[in-house]
Amino acid sequence: MPRLFTGIEIPPGIAQALSMLRGGLHGARWVDAENYHITLRFLGDIDDRQAHDAASILADVRKPVFDLHFDGLDAFGGRKPRAVFASVAADAALAELQDEHERLMRRIGLAPETRKFTPHVTLARLRGTSSLDVADYLAARGYFRTAPFPVTRFVLYSSRASTGGGPYVVEEDYPLIGA
Repeated sequence: MPRLFTGIEIPPGIAQALSMLRGGLHGARWVDAENYHITLRFLGDIDDRQAHDAASILADVRKPVFDLHFDGLDAFGGRKPRAVFASVAADAALAELQDEHERLMRRIGLAPETRKFTPHVTLARLRGTSSLDVADYLAARGYFRTAPFPVTRFVLYSSRASTGGGPYVVEEDYPLIGA
């Protein structure tokens, strides 16, 4: 069974800027820059029929090209931090694209996503890292911003079933209108 998810790739220059944030945090397992992405919809471990249905129905998405940018760093997990990430600035076009992916995946029989969509790029997964260490890291680097970059397509990724998932493989790509 393939483990699949849809996402947006990060341009090389932006990925390089994100990778410069690595280091200085005890217990962090840093994500390799080539695995940076913005997840739109996690499909999970699905059977071959559903994988084929997902790849086919995603071709029906008709959304225009849009721009995104990063506007800070944050962490998931509160008192028991589990990841540090770069936040994507709120964007209506991104929200519409993600909503469309959710509707389509439900149409082919996948369970609804239960987590609120928080567009981000995971920089590090944390194990045994104190919330104080994370707060210090964020205080030193949290005002991270990038210039806008164009989103001209989204992709269907596969990953291996392991902690951290990578390496990620682009199985299909879907251009946006105007790309």
